[in-house]
Amino acid sequence: MGTIKLQNIRTFSFHGCLVEEAKIGSDYRVDLEIKTDLRKSSLSDELKDTVDYVLLNRIVEEEMAIRSKLLEHVAHRIIKRIFDEIPSVSRILLAVSKLNPPIGGDVEAVTIEMEEYRN
Repeated sequence: MGTIKLQNIRTFSFHGCLVEEAKIGSDYRVDLEIKTDLRKSSLSDELKDTVDYVLLNRIVEEEMAIRSKLLEHVAHRIIKRIFDEIPSVSRILLAVSKLNPPIGGDVEAVTIEMEEYRN
């Protein structure tokens, strides 16, 4: 097994329970780690034998562009799409952070983390 990580994927999205959040949007950070078998690609040097991180990034960006009230909901959609579209992924660790959240305090970020294994 091996690990592929996409760190600090930055998006401007419109998630949140407040009406204002749907209108003005906010900055988000996504960190993604997947487990997959990297033995074949380490020998072949061929993209077709690994998980394409361009596809992983595209899935994150497309799902982050769809409004959700909760970070948990958008994270679940990202995880589901990765498992649906990339059969070789066996585990996903995903963190979604809202930067400078509107919670009435000096808070840099609020982050949810989800870890899922393929059934």
